[in-house]
Amino acid sequence: MNVEFSDRTSKLKASEIRELLKLTQKPEVISFAGGLPAPELFPIKRIEEVTKQVLEEKGEIALQYSTTEGYAPLREIIVNERMAKNGVNTTIENILITNGSQQALEFSAKLFVNKDDVIICESPSYLGALNAFKAYEPKFVEIPMDDDGMQMDKLEEAIKNNPNTKMIYTIPDFQNPSGKTMSIERRKKLAEIGAKYKIPIIEDSPYGELIFEGKPYPCVKSFDKEGYVITLGTFSKTFCPGFRIGWVCASKEILQKYILVKQGADLQANTFTQMIAAEFMQKYSLDEHIKKIIDVYKKRRDLMLESMEKYFPKEITFTYPKGGLFTWVNLKEGIDAVDVNVDALKQNVAFVPGGSFFPNGGNKNHFRLNYSTMDEEHIVEGIKRLASVIKKYY
Repeated sequence: MNVEFSDRTSKLKASEIRELLKLTQKPEVISFAGGLPAPELFPIKRIEEVTKQVLEEKGEIALQYSTTEGYAPLREIIVNERMAKNGVNTTIENILITNGSQQALEFSAKLFVNKDDVIICESPSYLGALNAFKAYEPKFVEIPMDDDGMQMDKLEEAIKNNPNTKMIYTIPDFQNPSGKTMSIERRKKLAEIGAKYKIPIIEDSPYGELIFEGKPYPCVKSFDKEGYVITLGTFSKTFCPGFRIGWVCASKEILQKYILVKQGADLQANTFTQMIAAEFMQKYSLDEHIKKIIDVYKKRRDLMLESMEKYFPKEITFTYPKGGLFTWVNLKEGIDAVDVNVDALKQNVAFVPGGSFFPNGGNKNHFRLNYSTMDEEHIVEGIKRLASVIKKYY
């Protein structure tokens, strides 16, 4: 076909993670590639019960169009339980329900970024966000991280050197892909920097409640006095990813723009799944469900890291995440993790090469491992297989 697409379309590329997931659908493949929750932890029976209740008692509402902002009882739950738990005092007028937080990421770039504007992000950063942003043809400036997250002195220097910076993107809790967590002091500083330079901060927070050690840190937004911090939340990692329920928490002025963009995109999120989620959380404790998830993921993290210590070459380093879904592996310079992954797939084990997490390229000697999806037996066997492949490169 001779079809002329927009210039913007040429910037779109298939998600490397999604393409990898197609290859890992074979039952014999041990996949550490996706950021998938453990399916055996989905509360299927309770959802079945609640779904029936919603249809019987509120079916005509559940199957009808609804408001763009989202189902009010669910927004109340987000305000009073999820956001309050993270130190944010807000109201439902500050909450918009989206089709997963991925939609909110795409909306953020649409709202704030013109061609050649600068988006500042952590280095490395979440591949799904980078792909969503790239359609708007920005330039990316990467800020290095240490064990306390994004380095604030380097961030402020980058803003001064790039006056057309329109957005700062961060994943402060158990960052995807590195597993690192931003310190409380830097969260405070980040909120101050956003206000000082009048730049929106997109705080992507899908993993904050999946904490294995210590207490949860307050959101960056909890330190926001001027309204420049926009927090994106989701139930995908703590409840059901298939429901595609995320949210934006922002000042009323900013949120109104997100609402307008959503009206143009899809009018509203799914009424039925919003009502099921709200009914579930009114009837059962989501916190209790999250505790079950944490217990399982912590054991799997411990087992993966222990297995890596035991079987990987000693020169290899990796992060020790205190929550979330991922650890980040550093190979010696000169090794391309894509090549390692090709060889690993021949042994029926998969991961995500790290190069795609760096928007400006390079840094090919890294990869991301997920420990939430595979059971304990497969984690050990998968790491053994992966270690045998990596040793060929050392």
